Formats: sequence, C-alpha cells, structure tokens
Amino acid sequence: MSIEVKNLIKTFDEKHVIDNVSFKVEDGETLAIVGFSGSGKSTILKLICGLLTPDSGEIITSDGDIAMVFQYSALFDSLNVADNIAFALHERKELRNKYTEKEIKDIVAEKLELVGLKGIENKFPSELSGGMQKRVSFARAIVTEPKTILYDEPTAGLDPISSTLIEDYIVRLKDETHAASVVVTHQMSTIKRTANRVIMLYDGKIVYEGTPDDMLMQTNEYTKQFVTASLEGPMHMISEN
Repeated sequence: MSIEVKNLIKTFDEKHVIDNVSFKVEDGETLAIVGFSGSGKSTILKLICGLLTPDSGEIITSDGDIAMVFQYSALFDSLNVADNIAFALHERKELRNKYTEKEIKDIVAEKLELVGLKGIENKFPSELSGGMQKRVSFARAIVTEPKTILYDEPTAGLDPISSTLIEDYIVRLKDETHAASVVVTHQMSTIKRTANRVIMLYDGKIVYEGTPDDMLMQTNEYTKQFVTASLEGPMHMISEN
C-alpha cells in the first residue's frame, strides 16, 4: 500500500478542519477526494505531502517520492520547459550528481513525450496554453519516479476539451507509473474518468466512501446534494481551507 491515513486531525483557530479522517490508497489506484468549498480536501493533500503537520494521527507512505501537481501548474516563468521539468534533478541534493546533462536531457524528453508534448523543451510557460502548462507540470511531477502523485484541482480553469485531455493523462500516468494517486476535485467528469474510489468530505469528516458509480446513484443525502449541485441538503457552503 502506498498511502495510509489514520485518524488524522488538523485544527486551525480551534476549528477541526480535518476531523479524525482515515483512508487507504493502494499502488496503481486513484482516489478522488471531493466536497464543497471549505470541506478540508486541499488540506488533506498538504498534510500528505508535508506542507502541513497534523495535530494528531498518522500518515504512512511507501518509500519513494511524493509528487504534487498544483492547481495552477506553478511553473517557473523565467525557466524554459526543459529547465522546469529538470528542476528537481538539478536542485535536490540527493539527485544533483546522479545524472549527466545528457541523461537529464533524455529524461526530460521521455517525460514530455509521455504527456504528449514532444519537442517543446525550449519554449517558455508564457508561450503555452493552460492545458499545455498543466501537462508540463505533470511531466515535472513524475521526473523523480514518484510512488505517490497528488493532484490539486487538476482541471481548474480549463475548457471541457482540455479537461478531458488532462483527465486522460491522469489515467495514463497512473498506468505508466503504477503510483498511488489522489485527486482533489469538484468536477464530476474528473471523478468519473479518473477515480477508482471516492471519499466525500464535509466539515472535515468523511461523509461518503465508495465508487464513482455508487456515488452517481445518490444513495445518501450527501451524494444526492453533491451530484445534483443542490442548495438543499445537509451541506452548507463555507470558506475554502
């Protein structure tokens, strides 16, 4: 198993943003974490990758890198595509002298081809569409051969066709890397196309766990409200964490 979260608690200003949450993600599996704004889903990613420290609970991950794909790509504007992708190979202490420049060039080319962007090494982020920037961020995430890949709202701000393309690459990268993947999203298309399982958070707690198909059947009041985007139901909008 690549990720196991046990009884996780995280508090901000005396409010339990994550309240005794537990789940597992196996190697080669994609878990979608869904919920309305403020439910704590992005906080979960930050806890898994170490950007935040839990107040209590345990996060167990397999040996190997954890890669994070940020909501808006987070590419370095001053670096070209090749240097963006190779950044970790050049800057991380344990990787700095592991590869020759020729090997790094070949790795970058391989990762770009994997995300369907062969031959754009010398372009800068400003020359790319939003969807292309997102795929470059995918290539950067997998350059260290991670065992876990975390995606924060991967289709945010994209048109429907670009979103479908990104969803296809999430599935492809899971198949290619056999990594455990966690996708935070509110998009039904992303849930249906990428996820093997879904957990829904509300007020820091898991209120549903199951498959995308089961979720679409609206078997409880939480999934019914989410799937139908209804204002009526047990969940009320609160500020995003």
